[in-house]
Amino acid sequence: MLNQTNNNARPTQGLTKAQLFAHAREKAELMMAGFEFEPQSEEKGMFLLRTASRWMEEASNEPEAQMLFGEFWHEGELCILFADTNLGKSILAVQIGDSISRGEAIHPLRLQADAQQVVYLDFELTKKQFQNRYQNVVFEPYEWSPLFLRAEIDPENIETDGLTFEEFLNYSLEKAVAESQTKVLIIDNLTYLRNETEKAKDALPLMKHLKQMKNKYNLSILALAHTPKRDPSRPINRNDLQGSKMLMNFCDSAFSIGESQIDNNLRYLKQIKQRNTEEIYGDDNVCLFQITKPGKFLKFDFIDYSREWEHLRESTIQDRDLLKAQVADLRTEGKTVREVAELLGISKAKVQRLLEAIK
Repeated sequence: MLNQTNNNARPTQGLTKAQLFAHAREKAELMMAGFEFEPQSEEKGMFLLRTASRWMEEASNEPEAQMLFGEFWHEGELCILFADTNLGKSILAVQIGDSISRGEAIHPLRLQADAQQVVYLDFELTKKQFQNRYQNVVFEPYEWSPLFLRAEIDPENIETDGLTFEEFLNYSLEKAVAESQTKVLIIDNLTYLRNETEKAKDALPLMKHLKQMKNKYNLSILALAHTPKRDPSRPINRNDLQGSKMLMNFCDSAFSIGESQIDNNLRYLKQIKQRNTEEIYGDDNVCLFQITKPGKFLKFDFIDYSREWEHLRESTIQDRDLLKAQVADLRTEGKTVREVAELLGISKAKVQRLLEAIK
């Protein structure tokens, strides 16, 4: 247990490089011996400096992150669910929210947390469209858990009081979280929070704000996002997320919905990024679902496990032309061959061949 302090630590102002190096080495040796250091002034900084052993000790007293949607999404994570339009992102997100609010897992994925309140921020559907999805043919509504809260923009209350629309949106989002005291937030979708999430300068402030909210309110956040037009003959990867670089760097986990090319009614879920678990649902083991509505609730129904390549389309001339156009556009933007290869998920040699074909 590190509980000693060294109140005689020497100030470092005005020291030469050699003296600074010696001071750092001395401090490290003292820390190894069990000393911790008090701040040299009352000014507060943004960093907590502790030994790795102390961090490990503190972490051992914290509970393990519980699964909210199997290995795809854990408590305390900022998770991104992305897919092309009309593949069922909102359907699955509402189903996940309903599952958490009831404390009932979506087969075959585990739910380890108890039933708890969920706030679903809906920028996609009107209340009438939402109603139509969750009632049967004789207009009997689905019985929701009282812990499932849905929010949409109030057109009568969008006075920004001198703030930009995005600033007012951030303020309203945080206000809703604070007032509801929710710990689970689902955002459908990120595009509404920022119009230009594909650009780093726009995605960075958004992700920082969500990360700060997550830490401040101990939130678990599931944020929906789009993919730009992609080649359905290639496996889904992190570069398929719109604004992938910045969004993917800042999120804790991410997964995607893919459309089966052998049956348009089938969808598969694939892990793209994970921190609290190893990859379970990758290229060789995706979760296969179909979208059904057996009664009042539109949902994903599990079919089987599968391999992603079985659901990809055979490459066509049109796919090759699309890839050539993407390569040409990225090179025009000043991207290197290596950067183009990483963004498109292909080899550098293939990029070179496509560039030669374009000439």
